[in-house]
Amino acid sequence: MQKQDKITIIVPCYNEQETVPIFIEAMDRVYEKMKREYGVVMEYLFIDDGSRDKTLQILKESAEKYAHVSFLSFSRNFGKEAAMFAGLEHADGDYVVIIDVDLQDPPELVEEMYTTILNSEYDCVASRRVDRTGESKIRSFFAHSFYKIIRKISHTDIVDGARDFRMMTRQMVDAIVSLREYNRFSKGIFQWVGFQTKWLEFENRNRVAGNTKWSFWGLLLYAIDGIIAFSTAPLLLSSMVGIIFCVIALIMVVVFFVRALIWGDPVSGWPSLVCIICLIAGIQLMCNGITGLYVSKTYSEVKRRPQYIVKTYRPSRDQMKALSENEQKD
Repeated sequence: MQKQDKITIIVPCYNEQETVPIFIEAMDRVYEKMKREYGVVMEYLFIDDGSRDKTLQILKESAEKYAHVSFLSFSRNFGKEAAMFAGLEHADGDYVVIIDVDLQDPPELVEEMYTTILNSEYDCVASRRVDRTGESKIRSFFAHSFYKIIRKISHTDIVDGARDFRMMTRQMVDAIVSLREYNRFSKGIFQWVGFQTKWLEFENRNRVAGNTKWSFWGLLLYAIDGIIAFSTAPLLLSSMVGIIFCVIALIMVVVFFVRALIWGDPVSGWPSLVCIICLIAGIQLMCNGITGLYVSKTYSEVKRRPQYIVKTYRPSRDQMKALSENEQKD
């Protein structure tokens, strides 16, 4: 009898009580079709990232109702990066999918991802948005600018519009899980580990319910984390700025000295002096701040705190049944 491929669907959740039932219904339509045509087995692994609404209660009810639904709940909110990492650690499928619960990622693409990996040499099929319809212009501008900057200053090719939504082989998942860094930027990690990736493009979709949990400030901090995680260019930039201003200062000293000797022109103008001092002080503080960011990330890494703390883990009934059958065979 031919072995059935198992696909684990990782679904990070934070205050998503409205979207969880809608997601399960939409994903089940894809599952039923793939089950008929390819004989695959799916497990939905929801990661409750310390939600404060009824998300956990709904996940418990869903796990009772559906045999292929499992969930893992954190002791508090650790962030989406920790949620994705926890999902990858607990996923036991032959293929693993990461997808958002708000249906901004089209579930129907999972079938195309699976057939592409199955019939080609690709290890990963990822998705990217070709537009940002529905987003503010300033948010879209900063998003495009971020991708341009990070591609230029790092050795990791992060595709513009890349989503976390992707399907990966077991080998690629194991490689990602082996990277135990605390400050994670998954879009960079997915590219850094290598493996062949095919990109599927789709048009932007709005959330089916609820509100986004990403503010502009949160996205800005996330972008800074990504730059620090995959580039040391800011440190080089701060060093170059320091060297340039040292050279300018030396030139100015020579100019003032020669002018005073030849023309006897005294150096005056305290307002301009104050402005120059403030400018130099501001640049020094900026450079110290850049260095401080790298030091702070190093500090959080060396403490080696866990990425997350699990409060509740509920395997699916299908998973428990499979484990029971394996134990009986042994």
